[in-house]
Amino acid sequence: MPLQEIHQTDKQSGWAIWHINETEEQLENKIIGNPPVEITHENKKLEWLAARHLVLSLANHLGLRYFGIRKDSFGKPFLEKYPHQLSLSHSFPFVAAQIDFEQPVGIDLEQPREKILKIAHRIFSPGELADAGNDVAKNTVYWCAKEVMFKIHGKGGLHFSNQLNVEPFRLQEKGRITGVMVSDEKVKAELEYQITPDYILVFTGKD
Repeated sequence: MPLQEIHQTDKQSGWAIWHINETEEQLENKIIGNPPVEITHENKKLEWLAARHLVLSLANHLGLRYFGIRKDSFGKPFLEKYPHQLSLSHSFPFVAAQIDFEQPVGIDLEQPREKILKIAHRIFSPGELADAGNDVAKNTVYWCAKEVMFKIHGKGGLHFSNQLNVEPFRLQEKGRITGVMVSDEKVKAELEYQITPDYILVFTGKD
């Protein structure tokens, strides 16, 4: 079972990473279910299945029974039969999940690629562009942080460049950054990030 890492951050809260190296047949079982028929790409099917295995593993680690995943009218996921909020992310062959009992959460995993530099001007503010420069890793952290805040907000409708803001930070292998979501009011989000040889991960931190 390629459960790469699992972390409990609080009572009934935590996050985990799965590295897919199984076939679709190896991941299928009655508890997990089958991918929706509209998912036809093989890697997308594997991501769907691995994400459910990951949530099952993380829920069990936190002392919760897995009954599946439900979504609200905005598509925000929750654990079935529990109030716990859930966030998922995937960048094949990696899948990430975060569960939290107390607060809205977001998690985002991306593999750094040069193409982020070509779209940064559309999603970053002038200050963020200046701070990130041409550093692919730092641009990716900014991008992931905005995705995380979008998931925390959970209702869509926010513009990445001016309503999901990330305060300047010094890039390290691991660190904390502060985001600000601007909707009806300004809401701060304390985030954590990790840079590994394979991917960059940003997730909702604990105070």
